[in-house]
Amino acid sequence: MKKGLFVFLALIIALGSVMAQEKVTLNVLNYQQADQAGYQEDVAIWKRFQELNPDITLNMEVLFNEPYHQKLQAYAAAGTLPDVFYVWPTARSAVIHEKKLAKDLSKLLGPDFLKDFSGAATDPNNQLGKYMAMLPQSFTYTSVMYVNKKLLADNGFDLPKTYDDLKKMVPKLKAKGINVIMLPDKDGWPMQSCLFSTVLGRMAGNSFVDAILAGKAKFTDKPFVDSLKVIDNLYKDGIIAREDNQVGYGEAPGLFVSGKATIYIDGDWRVGAYITDKASGKALIPPAAQESDFALLPFPAIPGEVNPGVLSAIAGTGWAISASIPTGSAKEKAAVRLIKYLYSDEVQAIRYSTGAYVPTRKNVKANVEPLVAKVPLFYAANPKTCYVFDGMFDPAVYNVVNDGLIAIGLGTSTPEKVAADVQKAYETWKASQK
Repeated sequence: MKKGLFVFLALIIALGSVMAQEKVTLNVLNYQQADQAGYQEDVAIWKRFQELNPDITLNMEVLFNEPYHQKLQAYAAAGTLPDVFYVWPTARSAVIHEKKLAKDLSKLLGPDFLKDFSGAATDPNNQLGKYMAMLPQSFTYTSVMYVNKKLLADNGFDLPKTYDDLKKMVPKLKAKGINVIMLPDKDGWPMQSCLFSTVLGRMAGNSFVDAILAGKAKFTDKPFVDSLKVIDNLYKDGIIAREDNQVGYGEAPGLFVSGKATIYIDGDWRVGAYITDKASGKALIPPAAQESDFALLPFPAIPGEVNPGVLSAIAGTGWAISASIPTGSAKEKAAVRLIKYLYSDEVQAIRYSTGAYVPTRKNVKANVEPLVAKVPLFYAANPKTCYVFDGMFDPAVYNVVNDGLIAIGLGTSTPEKVAADVQKAYETWKASQK
């Protein structure tokens, strides 16, 4: 009897030892900001994973906007990428794709899991490295006009359909201290990603970008210069205020709903900034007003456009697993468990309800506020899309565009000068790749 008890206790001790050895720590780099809509829900999502998986410890580092991208680049350069990290499917996270620093999720997640996602999300051709380095959580339109219909109507204006419609609004609205369009560009990327990419798609088209990449066209060619001139004219015509180049990305939603502008341009993800915050119970735009007073519209027709109606769109962001994790290891299995949790129906429903995005996971059900419900309708009404500039080119190129657009906005540079600067940066980058 004593011998049997001894054996039993020995087995328990041995089992406990094995379990202790199997406990895994995952280093996670998360993209999150405390004042962003859905923050409390995001915190709860991570907390719930820890409760469900006590054998996995998450060592979290949290950053947002440019500091995130800079840190990810630094980790990649140093060969110290975290185990799980947030990533863009194209050139915004170029180093991850080009150097294959993330594992192929199509192999780790498998067809049974991936069958529940849209074809656009699981198509490796929608990623820079042509393999599934990450799984897009959404298919993102980066260019949406958030329109205060009531403010326009109160000032005698209909919804704009042409550039000239916008221009006609300037005198009356300016006299009241109201901007026609607000597009905050202090952070550098919003003008490029949320408007210029659409303008380039309208004025030149994807074929022109393809021609540049093939060495058959240049940024100094007329289509690119003409696209920059559209942005220049928006400032010169007073449709966008030059002061917007000193407005931070996080400041703009509050300014917009306070009546400082009739239209705000951003990506579709920004609906989350306006809906009810579950922690405070307050919304920048109350649900009733979301329904009646606000609309999501495409940018109006531009004089000289060759591709009417196209809008910049791209496979959305998602999660990746570091390629440095040993294949078949306990750490790899833990990372896969985390990824499957983050893409689960339950978590995606929470993300959808906060307005973060419309999930690529099929048939996700969630109670959403009116502005969020308008996003898939916006997609359906605007099916023609074009490239997002920073999804096609290296940071060495698109950062020059970002800086050039700010300079145009401030009136310190010209479209021709910016085009020449971009072409020089592109040639320098290409030479560095040889």
